[in-house]
Amino acid sequence: MQKIITVVGARPQFIKAATLSRQFPKVGVEEIIIHTGQHFDNNMSDVFFEEMEIPRPAYHLDIHNLTHGAMTGRMLEGIEKILLKEKPDGMLVYGDTNSTLAGALAAVKLNIPVIHVEAGLRSFNMEMPEEINRILTDRISSLLFCPTDVAVENLKRESFEHFPARIIKNGDVMQDAALYYASKAEEKSDILQKIGVEKFVLATIHRQENTDHPEKLRNIVEGLNQIHRQMRVIVPLHPRTRKILNQLSIVPEFTIIDPVGYFDMIVLEKSCELIVTDSGGVQKEAFFFGKHCITLREQTEWTELVENGFNILVGSDVEKLLQVFATFQNKKSDFSIDLYGNGHAAEKAAKEIAAYRMF
Repeated sequence: MQKIITVVGARPQFIKAATLSRQFPKVGVEEIIIHTGQHFDNNMSDVFFEEMEIPRPAYHLDIHNLTHGAMTGRMLEGIEKILLKEKPDGMLVYGDTNSTLAGALAAVKLNIPVIHVEAGLRSFNMEMPEEINRILTDRISSLLFCPTDVAVENLKRESFEHFPARIIKNGDVMQDAALYYASKAEEKSDILQKIGVEKFVLATIHRQENTDHPEKLRNIVEGLNQIHRQMRVIVPLHPRTRKILNQLSIVPEFTIIDPVGYFDMIVLEKSCELIVTDSGGVQKEAFFFGKHCITLREQTEWTELVENGFNILVGSDVEKLLQVFATFQNKKSDFSIDLYGNGHAAEKAAKEIAAYRMF
């Protein structure tokens, strides 16, 4: 039996990890989970493990509220100690967070092969910490699981075919999760009763490129305020972003709620009229549930959504945000197009991991 260490720390990683955790027992892979603690709010951590039906982490590093360097350094130190103790056959990381990079670096320096799920994504914006994390993680990985053809081509353009690594298009594990949990979410969530509204826009704001630039944040809030005057806007807001709004004396008119668990988020996404977000994962979830998406960024890794008209990038431009909102209110799209596989991405990845000879 192969022994895999999985590192998670942020909301999207919990969702991705859940899909593979269900598959590993079927293929004889032992999994040990490390939770770095990168997202420290209980609503954004503990509740996910309960809802996603995945094993509790064997290790919890409780590292959060630090600068990028301090956070990544402490994670690297903590993960290395666990790797020396557990001696796994491989390190599994997801996405593009500081937890991702720390796990990959700790493993590769100990000659432990790195497996990267959601490899090959590029926004081509090096000001995004996530872009740096994903590029570096890809470069030191041995197994690269790409969700789309675009991701595969990105790696080929960067000469990955000449590196000692396998590139595999397995589909998107986020779609696996959406399909698996959709009906359960309807049964378990009472979020619609709590917010007490039927017709609303769902919005999320958390990217540093927005929250750490006062002018951008002011523009985004102003745009959402104007939309809110036409249709109620619901924003599950991270405590960090709420604190920044208070510090800058930015006054939202829209409805702010506490961060929600994955089931509540699914129900909100399925029930809203459209989605406004700066999250990579939420852009895809919008598509999975047949909703148009307005993205508060200048670039996106999910270019196929833009190319097919499901997603429009507006950055922090208030006028553009309002124009696209008006456009999407009257637009009909065919969301049945297959962009991310058929819900078997995790199954394919787990089989490849089990068959891969690490040494």
